[in-house]
Amino acid sequence: MWVYEKKLQYPVKVSTCNPTLAKYLMEQYGGADGELAAALRYLNQRYTIPDKVIGLLTDIGTEEFAHLEMIATMVYKLTKDATPEQLREAGLGDHYVNHDSALYYHNAAGVPWTASYIQAKGDPIADLYEDIAAEEKARATYQWLIDISDDPDLNDSLRFLREREIVHSMRFREAVEILKEDREQKKIF
Repeated sequence: MWVYEKKLQYPVKVSTCNPTLAKYLMEQYGGADGELAAALRYLNQRYTIPDKVIGLLTDIGTEEFAHLEMIATMVYKLTKDATPEQLREAGLGDHYVNHDSALYYHNAAGVPWTASYIQAKGDPIADLYEDIAAEEKARATYQWLIDISDDPDLNDSLRFLREREIVHSMRFREAVEILKEDREQKKIF
């Protein structure tokens, strides 16, 4: 079903070691509105969505995994030269003690990822509205990350991700309109 191209969707560069920024980026790695939750949400919702929009959920869910890979690369690059003391000072001491330099699905506050982040109601329109909200929350988080980052190289990648969230939101809005029209014409779901 998928073809994996062994390169990032968009280049990831960082200017300097910055464990504090890496800590904040963990929100998009393992947070409620992060890339893992989005990918799993959309790929799960495909099973109860009309055929007209299954491909959309598959495409966007797959792309979210590509975004997860970009976030992981950012975190790795921001912390690869950090000392344990720098990690502790950045608020990543608990992470270091439990995982060393390995990535782990948790948010910026260190709260582990949970499947309760994935919403699936089974009503196609309700699920798509949930997806729109998820994309808008991710867009806002990317903007806030850009606002607190002083790394121009990293901000370039963050802007790319923010713009993709906007595109996803627009595509989900289009899907809602298609399904609403179908519901009105055919009196389905």
